Amino acid sequence: MQEKSTQVKLDEVQCGAGAPITVLRFAGDITSASQAAVLGTYETLGQDARRILLDFSKVEYLNSSGIALVIQLMIAASKHGQTIKTFGLTPHFQKVFTMVGITKYTSLYSDEQTACAAFTA
Repeated sequence: MQEKSTQVKLDEVQCGAGAPITVLRFAGDITSASQAAVLGTYETLGQDARRILLDFSKVEYLNSSGIALVIQLMIAASKHGQTIKTFGLTPHFQKVFTMVGITKYTSLYSDEQTACAAFTA
């Protein structure tokens, strides 16, 4: 299987009143080769981005090294007082994220609308 590169698109969405929410939209594979894409994109946000959505709906493959990168991102966000909500994971990866303790740093949602609404609830 040939690895597909990781793409990360920065986006902003408005969920009701308040400041826009930053969205990191991941696509392709997330593996050890994804460090620059995943962590590099997060680091460009700065600490002004207080609310962040992680969109995994277009991720085709995610291995243990990729999960470790996601955990690094979430730990950094937690240290900066940023709030992360996550959506678009397959049921399998929702279970994996729960088993490895990622839900300590983020809540998991089925879709963008539900995750977005959770910021204003």
